[in-house]
This record gives sequence, structure tokens and C-alpha cells, in this order.
Amino acid sequence: MKPRLQASLGQQLVMTPQLRQAIRLLQLSAVELEAELVTAVESNPLLDWTETAISVGNGSGEEHGSAPESSGEDREPLPPEAEWGANDGEPWYQRIGPSDHDDDTPVAEQVADADTLHDHLLWQLHLSPLTARDRLIGVALIEAIDDDGYLREPLDAIAASLGPAIDAGEDELTTVLHQIQRYDPVGVGARSLGECLRLQLSQLPAETPGRELASRLANGPLERLPKIGAAGLAAELKLDVAEVETAVQLLRSLDPRPGAQIGAIATDTYVTPDVVIWRQHGLWRVALADGMRPRIAIHRGYEGMIRHASASDASYLRGHLQEARWLLKSLEARGDTLLKVARCLLKQQAAFLEFGDSALRPLTLREVANEIGLHESTVSRAISRKYARTPRGTVPLRAFFASGIDTGAGGEASSTAIQAMIRRLIEAENPRKPLSDARLAETLKATGVPVARRTVAKYREAMSIPSSQDRVRIG
Repeated sequence: MKPRLQASLGQQLVMTPQLRQAIRLLQLSAVELEAELVTAVESNPLLDWTETAISVGNGSGEEHGSAPESSGEDREPLPPEAEWGANDGEPWYQRIGPSDHDDDTPVAEQVADADTLHDHLLWQLHLSPLTARDRLIGVALIEAIDDDGYLREPLDAIAASLGPAIDAGEDELTTVLHQIQRYDPVGVGARSLGECLRLQLSQLPAETPGRELASRLANGPLERLPKIGAAGLAAELKLDVAEVETAVQLLRSLDPRPGAQIGAIATDTYVTPDVVIWRQHGLWRVALADGMRPRIAIHRGYEGMIRHASASDASYLRGHLQEARWLLKSLEARGDTLLKVARCLLKQQAAFLEFGDSALRPLTLREVANEIGLHESTVSRAISRKYARTPRGTVPLRAFFASGIDTGAGGEASSTAIQAMIRRLIEAENPRKPLSDARLAETLKATGVPVARRTVAKYREAMSIPSSQDRVRIG
């Protein structure tokens, strides 16, 4: 056969700087996003603040609002007090809750607990379909992961720390570790830089240019890159220099310290709602909060100067113009993803908003990811340190998730709902004869929720409720 040239069309996903920017913006909290925008405006002359949000889809600068849950002709407008920018610039979510006065807002709605890397991983662990034994092993593994996201401690040492309660071998720990390595942030739980990079590469499509070679380089040859360069690696591996450079560029786009994404930015003190949930004409609605809409736009004056500027100035302005467009598109994608996740949570947990914790159904990251067509890690980023303003107060989006326990009726009850049941039973008990954990378990079983006594004790302690002996009141 004679060699010939053939042109073909195809789509490929590359871990470009723009994609990395979109991923990073998605996991920022509202406070961090505001700081990010301030830095962007200060460093890019093509960006400027605007009083109203600007549509970035076509660059026309038209104002647009975040759409409620419904769509089509039956879409109902937001209530007058909920119009963007109304009420002298006050965000409309302050008008939606059970009280219009900040003084009446519980402290829990104003102060957020720091979300450490370990908290983030443990939360995902408890939502994973694991046995109680594997969950205990997972806790031990997560506790051994450092702030950069690496597992530095040998598996045999972790196995020894589990004894004598659990006699687990390294193979069993490795199996659970592989589950943890699928969590967000991608690359967490790696035991070396090479493994960390390979875990991130495994999340990219197989057709990503340079992916296979990059994974091969991460196994060892990458360490020699600073000494011999891409050309040296190409000669050593008998490959084309351009092919090696593509793989190296892909590796450089990855994050060598994935854990720092969570640990270094867990500094929020006050909560700023990301989405607002309210009820209108008997239907639940959801929209992005006012602060989540882009308040920056491209400076049309500087943009118009590009055509009349000198070659060097035009190149400078075009570079900043491209960066500005990337940022605005990333912000729009962030809002779209957050709203898509919030709509799914509202659909799945409407009863939770209606009746409280006792109506919270089991829901996992995987279920939400499958329903909206996103990866689990993307859903995890989208809800990390994000909050919803609801008629029940400001709650973290994590509150809409819960692990499940089988019930006698063949269904499932969430752990949060069971805790609410236990709390109600204790609040209604006779203070002279408080209910023991065994009696609480029997009562729950009679209602179709078979829970072991030790599980009741664990939930009771998690809610900081004393034992029956300490709850006895005489007189």
C-alpha cells in the first residue's frame, strides 16, 4: 500500500488552561469567587465592573436573569420583590426567607464551619455504598492522607492501627483505597506523584491527545525530564519530539497537590447563599442568588482600541481580551452547572423542604450525577461549600444528601431522617423514665425502620444527646 494523506474531523477534550479555570471556579465558594473577580478586574484592563449582569453568550451585553425551574410558556415570573437589582441593590433572597430581618437569622445560618480535606473525603465516604467494615477501613485511610492529598503512611502500618477490632490485609486496604481515589478532588489518595498524575489522567477521555504517553511518562521517565528535556526523552523512548511535548504539556496542566484545593481554601466565616429556593403558587422554584451572576463585563472602550492600536499594543489587548472572554464563559458555565445540580436536588428532596429532616430521602452523588449527566467529582465540586437560601433558613447543599438504611417495608430511610425520628422520640419521652437505646430501637422497628441498638447509640451521640441514665429527671 502506498502512504497517503487523509483529513478527518473529530472532537477531543484536552485539559486546557481554560478547562482548568472552569473546574477551579466551580469549586470556589461565593466569598472566594468575589475575591477572584476583584483580582481579575485589577489585573485585566479589558474587564470592568458593571451594575447589572452581562450576557456573555453572544457578547451583545444584554441583561438577563437566571431562570427559575420551570421553562416554556408556563414559566412564571419572579415575584416583584425578587427582581434582580431591586430594593436599592439588596439581593432578593433576603426577602424570601421566613424573616426579613437579619437579627432573626440564626447564627448557624451566618457562620460556616471550615471544610477541611478530611471532612470533604469523609462526607463522600459516608455516601458511598460500602459495608460497615470497609467504611471503618476508609476512615483510617482518609485520616492518613495529608493536606496535599497524598497517602504517605504505608498500608501495613494503617492495617496495624485497625487491629485488633479489624484484621485486614493490604489487599483489602488497597481495594478501599481505590474507591477513595475516585473521590473529589481527583488525584487524592495517591502514594506518589506519578500515581497522582495517572489518577487525573484516567478521568480524561481516552481520545485526549497525549493521554496514553503521559500516563507512561508518569510511571518514571518524567523524573528525568528536568535533566534531559523533551528531546532527550523522545530519543530515549524512540518517539517523535512533538509527541513527547504534547504528553508533557498535558502533564503540566495537572495538579500535583490536589488536596490543597480543599484545605487551603477552607477559610469561610460567613455564608453567602449561592442559590435561592422559594415556593410560588404551590410549586417550588430555584434560581441563582444575585451574587452568583457575573458582575463584570468586557470594557468596550479598550476593545474598540484594538483596531487602531499599534501591533504591540494590539497584541497585548487581544491577549487580555481572550482571557476576559474565557473568564466570562467559565463564570457562565459555573452558574449553569450549579443551577442544574440545584434543580435536581430540589426535584429529589422537595419533601425535605416541606416537612424537614424526617422527610429527607437517601440520595448520593452518583444518583445526582447520573440524572444530570455529569461526573461525580463535578457534582461534588458544585456543592462544596455552597449554600441555599430556603424558607427553612440557609442550608448547605450537602444537607440535601444522605446515606440510606433499609426499612422493613423494602424501601430506604436516610440516616438524617432516622436521627430526626430519634430526636422526636426523646423530646416526647417521660423525663422520669427516659427511653433507653434498646427501647428506641424497638420503637423505630415497630414503625418499619429496623435499626440496631448500637446504631441508635451512634446517632444519639452524634446529636450530642446524653444517655438515658443522664437524662433522668426526678421531681
